[in-house]
Amino acid sequence: MFSVLSRACCFIAIIILGYSLRRAGFFKDEDFHVLSKIVLKITLPAAIVSSFAGTEISLSMLTLSLVGLAGGVIYMAIFFFMNLKTSREKQAFEVLNSTGYNIGNFTLPFAQSFLGPTGVVVTSLFDTGNAIICLGGAYSISSMILGGDEKFSVMKIAKKLFSSIPFDTYILMVLLSLLHLNLPEPVVSFAGIVGNANAFMAMLMIGVGFKLTGDRSQLGCIVRILSVRYAVALALSLICYFILPFPLEYRQALAFLVFSPIASAAPAFTAELKGDIGLASAINSLSIIISIICIVSVLTIVL
Repeated sequence: MFSVLSRACCFIAIIILGYSLRRAGFFKDEDFHVLSKIVLKITLPAAIVSSFAGTEISLSMLTLSLVGLAGGVIYMAIFFFMNLKTSREKQAFEVLNSTGYNIGNFTLPFAQSFLGPTGVVVTSLFDTGNAIICLGGAYSISSMILGGDEKFSVMKIAKKLFSSIPFDTYILMVLLSLLHLNLPEPVVSFAGIVGNANAFMAMLMIGVGFKLTGDRSQLGCIVRILSVRYAVALALSLICYFILPFPLEYRQALAFLVFSPIASAAPAFTAELKGDIGLASAINSLSIIISIICIVSVLTIVL
């Protein structure tokens, strides 16, 4: 337990460092986008490559992707039906800002540090299904709810997915593993060195980008969304750990993966739909704080 808490405190300290450096003027708001590009296009793909290298994946393991997809679908369905009697704008906002998991930027470093290569593979497979929701699925559904010109489009979702370097890396490494093919050793070694920086860069990026800009009058909406989100996460965590027919290491990973923060793309998609960006940002940032507490608690119990 001490080891888990010690590492988790290091992660929190890095987030605080990034936030403090931004407040002190060392980082500017626009630097978040630079750090985000480094994480999403360099260190995260490298971490995926190094973790998948030499790992055997069976077709049955692909069911982990369905678990990630199912989690997003469950949240969308819950908030869709919770808002049947409200305005379309509110319904679309809550469907978009309650679903999806921030895996690559937030949870993968925890898996990388606490569960090793197996945890990263499980996390990556889970995120492959989750990506369908947070990188296009939730946005398309929300747009359809609003009844605008933007209609649900499988092709548009696919285009968004395959323009994501982490998603492409997931697919490539899964295919290579299923075909029993290996990348050249120099490539794996290089990816390992770069991937080791992912945890630090991801936590620093979160700290630099951390903001709470929602109006206090919207506190009730924030509390309601987050309360439902994490109550469902608790139920999913118990199901994943005690019921799903996976090996213990897989169930340990899934038990905390479902406590990941709300997808980081949600505020950006909210802006595209001309929604309340301040409220979306506040919900997203607060979910990070809650997720840190939940994930650390789960890790101390299951490890």
